[in-house]
Amino acid sequence: MMPVGTLMPDDTPMFDPRILQELDWSENTTTFSPAISPLDPGDGLVLRPLCTADVNRGFFKVLGQLTETGVVSPEQFIKTFEHMKRSGDYYVTVVEDTNLGQIVATATLVIEHKFTHSCAKRGRIEDVVVSGECRGKQLGKLLTSTLTLLSKRLNCYKITLECLPKNVDFYKKFGYLVSDENYMFQRFFN
Repeated sequence: MMPVGTLMPDDTPMFDPRILQELDWSENTTTFSPAISPLDPGDGLVLRPLCTADVNRGFFKVLGQLTETGVVSPEQFIKTFEHMKRSGDYYVTVVEDTNLGQIVATATLVIEHKFTHSCAKRGRIEDVVVSGECRGKQLGKLLTSTLTLLSKRLNCYKITLECLPKNVDFYKKFGYLVSDENYMFQRFFN
């Protein structure tokens, strides 16, 4: 049970949805067949910012098809959502199947502020996943293209992503190059 005074999940977006609607899709470099776009992702589908009500629309079910999500209470979700929203540097974007009322795909653009490159911004795409039953509908392509264009619109000097070797060819379609740098990490817990 949520304590009194706690926010309840609602449809308030993480970021202004107009920024997605106003992207110049003519700058997109990837082909779609059949044609889809952020404004028309397919029959019964809507591409939009994450909102807290998505905790009840299968957001974690989709995200769990990519990686371990753990057990997250609605309170934890809302607290993290509000933190991300306040920062203004997170663009968690989802595709909702409005016929089912379920999230079927998601991806995140994180903006990193740098002192280098004259205090520029770097974009980073993370957590791109499409639910198993919706794969083949070009939704991963749509999310990646949309967030790539969004990073350009937000004046990032570059955008990066990390992927498994088997996914390299997919991301090359969007103009991403394999870096000579090594990706290294330390994991502190699952």
